[in-house]
Amino acid sequence: MTTAQPRLLVAAAASGSGKTTIVCGLLAALYRRGLRVVGYKVGPDYIDPGFHRAAGHCEVLSLDTWLTPPAVMKGLFARTSRGADVAVAEGVMGLYDGGRGGVSSSAEIAKLLGLPVVLVVDARSMGQSAAAVALGFREYDRSVDLRGVILNRLGSASHRDTIAEALERVGIPLLGAVMRDEALALPERHLGLVPEAETHDVAQLARIREAVERGVDVDALLAIARSAPPLPLPPEGTRLCAAKDVRIAVAQDLAFSFYYPDSLSALEDRGAELIPFSPMQDEALPEADGVILGGGFPERFAGELAANASMRRSVARAAERGVPILAECGGMMYLCRSITDMEGAAFEMAGVLPASCRMQHRLEAVGYVEARALRDTVLGPAGTLLRGHEFHFSAMTPEAEDFPWAFRIERKRTGAAHSGGYARGNVLASYLHLNLAGLPDAADSFLARCRAFRGASSGGR
Repeated sequence: MTTAQPRLLVAAAASGSGKTTIVCGLLAALYRRGLRVVGYKVGPDYIDPGFHRAAGHCEVLSLDTWLTPPAVMKGLFARTSRGADVAVAEGVMGLYDGGRGGVSSSAEIAKLLGLPVVLVVDARSMGQSAAAVALGFREYDRSVDLRGVILNRLGSASHRDTIAEALERVGIPLLGAVMRDEALALPERHLGLVPEAETHDVAQLARIREAVERGVDVDALLAIARSAPPLPLPPEGTRLCAAKDVRIAVAQDLAFSFYYPDSLSALEDRGAELIPFSPMQDEALPEADGVILGGGFPERFAGELAANASMRRSVARAAERGVPILAECGGMMYLCRSITDMEGAAFEMAGVLPASCRMQHRLEAVGYVEARALRDTVLGPAGTLLRGHEFHFSAMTPEAEDFPWAFRIERKRTGAAHSGGYARGNVLASYLHLNLAGLPDAADSFLARCRAFRGASSGGR
């Protein structure tokens, strides 16, 4: 079985080339034309998809062959893109960059999904060399279907013309040229872009759309998307769609917003009703059989989190009662005794973990990892192997001699290994970011713990 789904991938020669800005402008332009779009982001990223959603008023999902097996990723793409007028994916880093051996690179995803590729080249400090860069990217792997180039951050019309002539000589189509304009820049901080939910700058997205409509041949990009080859589909898996028999409270506010939609869907498909709550604003946890505290920026909102003492007590009591709690990165920081921010100010947190977290002025960890459970956890028995991703500026320091480390974690790029995370009873907290769509056994295990807790707690709820 195949599909002729219109689709394309916007990649770049390197990180920082402006591909997120270009994709946002393209999605907004397509939405303005009345087209139904669906967006995707290659690799482990929670922030860029927020801008895509706001620009294109569309669903945005992750494409990753480390966090989800290729067959699962293909099925996800086929299911979520079906019926859309066009699917637009944004690449990660440079076109050929990913994990060790190129795993989950934009190029790998493009070949697996038959995505025509448009390359964004930051031309600020280049003339004809921009054409040489594009030529090198095309020739490096001819099995990647590179269709043309969008030049970004050009200084003038003559700058554009110089590169356009060079591209024509090497037979690479120029599909767009966007001039240098600091007003188009998206705000950044230590983990990259500031999440769209914090800025929600509608006027900024309108400026980006206007710049893309002015400088990019949107009709040509649509034609490229519509010329994508038929995509062989994996066999349609059985979606569980079980009756909702277990309630999971999910932290969702400005401090905790890092979730893969398909990871949450994996829980819903298995019978979970997801109940959002705000550790910043709500007084207590909602009635639930389990709790998920995702990643985010608790250090940015540490004052508000510390001030909400009733919620901190509610979370601590839930842990004492044996409510299954899964905390990822920022969620783990919240469960610690305190967070010290980059200015050195310390804020009291939930105190579930006998540990403290301190923000560092350099990146502590980034990259794909494998984590082997050192003990039984809510995600499976001792020995369970999980694939995940880490990206954090904070460091967690245990404050107990018998600290119950959860995992032995191996960094896939370097092979370095270390102990990480916390597991005791029904609490599991670590720096790992996971996608449960790629870890069905772990999803089943977590929900089994939640159902067991519900059954054991005074006649259920």
